[in-house]
Amino acid sequence: MDAAHPRVLGYLGRALSLELSAVQQYMTQASLTDHWGDADAAQRFRQETVEEMRHAEAIVKRMLALGVAPGSSQLRPAGHGPNLEALLRQNMVLEEELVSLYGEAVRFCLLVGDTDNEAFFRQLWSDEQHHAEELAGWLRSLGGWRERHLERATF
Repeated sequence: MDAAHPRVLGYLGRALSLELSAVQQYMTQASLTDHWGDADAAQRFRQETVEEMRHAEAIVKRMLALGVAPGSSQLRPAGHGPNLEALLRQNMVLEEELVSLYGEAVRFCLLVGDTDNEAFFRQLWSDEQHHAEELAGWLRSLGGWRERHLERATF
């Protein structure tokens, strides 16, 4: 694989940081909702953890193929909250950030004619858009959830 533009490498590094932050966040939220006794939410968060780990693995493989040592710059603290709605709202923010990053990376790759990395980022962009739509649907499905449940302690 040819050498990538330095800005593409920057996108990969930021993407790895965000994806690993998402892994940490979903893993924490799976444990938290399990603690609350919400086995369904815990299972969904575990599935999200696996999906984000697959994205992180794909990014690591991409970086290695480009001859770059993978490294994320910073993991964000895991988001938590008093109820499922708060968790999902935090996750929407993270997913929207990933969608934005991948969209920007796709546009840049198109600009510089980097079709290989454009296709790579486009797939991640599509995955994250779909994921954000699923989260939004889950959030909408809660409806009056807040009124039906007491707020719970976070930790």
